[in-house]
Amino acid sequence: MKTVPVTAPASTTADAPQEHERITFGGGCFWCIEAVFQRLNGVVGVVSGYAGGTVSNPTYEAVTTGKTGHAEVVQLTFDPVRVSYETLLKVFWAAHDPTSVLEEDTVIRGKRYPKGTAYQGADVGDHYRSIILYETDSQRVAAEASRIEAQKDFKKPIATQIVPLKAFYRAEDYHQNYYNLNKGQNPYCGYVITPKLQKLLRDGLIAAESVIP
Repeated sequence: MKTVPVTAPASTTADAPQEHERITFGGGCFWCIEAVFQRLNGVVGVVSGYAGGTVSNPTYEAVTTGKTGHAEVVQLTFDPVRVSYETLLKVFWAAHDPTSVLEEDTVIRGKRYPKGTAYQGADVGDHYRSIILYETDSQRVAAEASRIEAQKDFKKPIATQIVPLKAFYRAEDYHQNYYNLNKGQNPYCGYVITPKLQKLLRDGLIAAESVIP
């Protein structure tokens, strides 16, 4: 499996054990997606980071300007014996709205965003876009087939990008394991992440607690 650039090689999942596989997803704020996949049996590692851009070693501050081209993503290491890639994709589609793009130029909180800009809830900007970054051709084929199937559940067209992973950069330490460490302190966790987890739990897609130590 190829090695990709990371900002902190000692604490990333870039070098997954041979029996494990790796995939990178983006679907809004990475705090949300990280918390979701930490609660899926068979996922053995979740790292928040940045991918899909044009700048090496981006910072959070740079990514959120929208000028680096990166998306907020999570890189998953998973055991394919315990959880299939198809199951990961099913949870991915359920964990966010992959159709969310602005339908016209819009001013939000004093800033003008052009038509087509991605958003998830109140989080607006293309760094929140829906994206699957594959590492093998079989992952690409499965993702494309899954997108076609998922479209049946949405009235608007799915806007999810399916692209090869060229580089993954680990986000700053304070973004890692964010919900588990901050759910009692940051109101965003209670307003946005907790309801998402509760819905996915009711739907039988995730566990009640994090399965990753």
